[in-house]
Amino acid sequence: MKTRVRKATMTNKERVEALLRRENPDRVPFLAGGQSFAVIRSGGTIADRYHAMYDTGTTGNYSRKMVYEAEKRACREFDWVFAPTILSRQNRGAFGGEVKLPTNKYSQGAFVTKYAAETPEEVMALKVPDVKACFTPEMIDFYKWVYEDEDENKAFVSMNGPSFNTVAGIAGYDTLCKWMLKEPEAAYRLVRLAADYEIATAQYFKELFSMEKVIPLGASAAASNQLISPKHFEQFALPYMKELHQKLLAMGFKHLCHHPCGEHNLNLPYWQQVPMGDPGIVWFGNEVDLATGANYFPNDIIEGNLDTTVIQCGTPEEVYQEARKVIEQGKSLPTGFILRPACELPPYAPVENIKAITRALNDFGWYD
Repeated sequence: MKTRVRKATMTNKERVEALLRRENPDRVPFLAGGQSFAVIRSGGTIADRYHAMYDTGTTGNYSRKMVYEAEKRACREFDWVFAPTILSRQNRGAFGGEVKLPTNKYSQGAFVTKYAAETPEEVMALKVPDVKACFTPEMIDFYKWVYEDEDENKAFVSMNGPSFNTVAGIAGYDTLCKWMLKEPEAAYRLVRLAADYEIATAQYFKELFSMEKVIPLGASAAASNQLISPKHFEQFALPYMKELHQKLLAMGFKHLCHHPCGEHNLNLPYWQQVPMGDPGIVWFGNEVDLATGANYFPNDIIEGNLDTTVIQCGTPEEVYQEARKVIEQGKSLPTGFILRPACELPPYAPVENIKAITRALNDFGWYD
């Protein structure tokens, strides 16, 4: 499989900027979001990434800047869009819960050891934390440096945006589901706390950064139909998402990106009511067909939905063919397309499989 070389007329940054202007790029861009993969590629570990970005800023000799530079190098090596994150949300711990960071190579991320509220009475007593207290001066200085750093692949910086996962993170996913059925008042209280926290966070970062270069990114696995019914999505998740997206757009954020993670096909009529921006970006997993998603979001850019299981477990040829299928379908979407894994890029994906995606982009991703 030899890559057919075609002269590019745009950088990855320019490709995304064209899509945001509702124009066609020369080729489909690929936003891998592979920070853990990049750190491992540079000789670090997942634990290095999380401890550097979310905790003290360093673990051993690994720093936040080293994580950032590792991701930048990977974007150059594999021809990815670079969209670094300026906000590492700590919502699970922000309300008073306890979060443990990974300690070895097999841990895939931070996990909760104690939730902030375990009973309806406890959640009723909770208050929205001071957002500014969740971030040290060193973290803010680092985010400002990330915001100002220039790179030809860097189209924008991501800010963690409205997410129904924030609601579930206060008391736990299983507790939220149970309270929706048996303690709806407590569930509504979780929604209100999370909404007020998200609004305060967005307002704080609006004060720190120009909104022209920042796109809030939210993900809502907690609202998938693997966990809640469409009825409960309409009752609890939809009002929350509509309020937050409307308020962020009113603040001046022009483009919002959301990842309805998991099975959301029955929720699509509700997601359609959530404003995404001008245009917004909707990132689908492989559970949602791209054309189906585009029908519900005819004014927004569609991202997705390269199967992460194939990326991790398939052969390079299987990855190449899977990428070809997604690219060719995505190119046919009328409002623009960004290739992206169905969820986070597998940290230990074989390098030859990642190279196969780049080959497929260069073979099938060009617009005529």
